[in-house]
Amino acid sequence: MALTKGAAAPALPLRRTAPARRGPRAAIDLDVLDGHLGYFVRRLQVWVFQDFIRTLAPIDVSPAQFSALVVIGANRGLSQADLALTLGIERARMARLLQGLEERGLIKRLQSSADGRRNTLQLSPAGRTTLARAKALAAQHESRLAAKLGAGRHQALIEVLRDF
Repeated sequence: MALTKGAAAPALPLRRTAPARRGPRAAIDLDVLDGHLGYFVRRLQVWVFQDFIRTLAPIDVSPAQFSALVVIGANRGLSQADLALTLGIERARMARLLQGLEERGLIKRLQSSADGRRNTLQLSPAGRTTLARAKALAAQHESRLAAKLGAGRHQALIEVLRDF
């Protein structure tokens, strides 16, 4: 389901207590989870992915496909193995992801002139068009994140997580 123009994104679910579901209920104590970074990173990750998936739904591009298209677009001739390593996607899953992108006419897999055992990747003209649209939609998504977190915290979070 895509967000309609002007519709607000759902609020970030980062709370000290779990939200009440139906009617007034007592807040649920998170106990030690309240101090666990992993718990809050996971909650944020779920919200971010749900919003990103909704945002890119009109062009039928998943987060993994978006990442692959971006990196392929920025690195013409990149090998499948290097793309998988860069994105942290197992090679078998990467092969399926690339097969889907190739079937949609968004990428081309070409035999490497330097090593016949390797495939190199490049965007097709349709892939470049789709990537441009995806980047515009992703920028809207990122703007919503910055608005929810505040520009300073948004940038600080990117800088901290980039080190991982």
